[in-house]
Amino acid sequence: MDPALLRERELFKRRALATPTVEKRKKDTEQSQKDESFKKKSKSPSSSSAGPKLDVVNYKTMSGSSQYKFGVLAKIVKYMRSRHQEGDDHPLSLDEILDETNQLDVGSKVKQWLLTEALVNNPKIEVSTEGKFIFKASYKIKDKKSLLRLLKQQDLKGLGGILLEDVQESLPHCDKAMKALQNEIIYISRPNDKKKIVFYNDKTAALPVDEEFQKLWRSVAVESMDDQKIEEYLEKQGIRSMQDHGLKKPVLHKRKKPNQRKKHLKRPRDNEHLADVLETYDEK
Repeated sequence: MDPALLRERELFKRRALATPTVEKRKKDTEQSQKDESFKKKSKSPSSSSAGPKLDVVNYKTMSGSSQYKFGVLAKIVKYMRSRHQEGDDHPLSLDEILDETNQLDVGSKVKQWLLTEALVNNPKIEVSTEGKFIFKASYKIKDKKSLLRLLKQQDLKGLGGILLEDVQESLPHCDKAMKALQNEIIYISRPNDKKKIVFYNDKTAALPVDEEFQKLWRSVAVESMDDQKIEEYLEKQGIRSMQDHGLKKPVLHKRKKPNQRKKHLKRPRDNEHLADVLETYDEK
């Protein structure tokens, strides 16, 4: 190999070894930038959490909290119901209701919502002619006489009884009235939800029943049997008295197919009804 080239190669190696490298610094700067970005990201949630916290007063005045608004409405309806059951039937304004329910800290937006939407459209609240509010019960019953009159009308019209819950909601001092009418009414519990229903005790429909028949009737357990099983049992015993009772299945009638033949309508000919008159006229 040429000695001049070898000499230049050796000089190049020496110069390369003498000059310092910068690669390590680049790596260090990149690592420091990554560390700074990581610190910024870690600080961001802490800065957001350091924002203004909501207290109870701010929560109550927030217009968008629907849960709070409906809580205020539920408290008002509950108070109006208990007030009606105690015998207070005079209407109240919204400010009076909020005062008696200890909710004077309600915001203006919630008040406006109660006045224009919530209380006006509530099925348990009625608006008087003065613009005030009163509880709207299921039945307009004031005393035991009006309750007995209502139960008699239900019995005469064949409408059945009334839920005990509705009577307790509608009649002020309900327990006293029910005790006074214990010989005039009957309680029957509904099998599906065990709710009690109040019926009028019509003593004219009471019939004397033999004790032996009562014992036989009570000895037969039919709670676990439906109408179809009872009907099958009676058919096996040769009894067909239940065939006309119960729900009847609707019979589907087959629709008649329309005739595809076209009907040819007979058109009356001209002067056909005057044929005899024209013949006699021609003979003349």
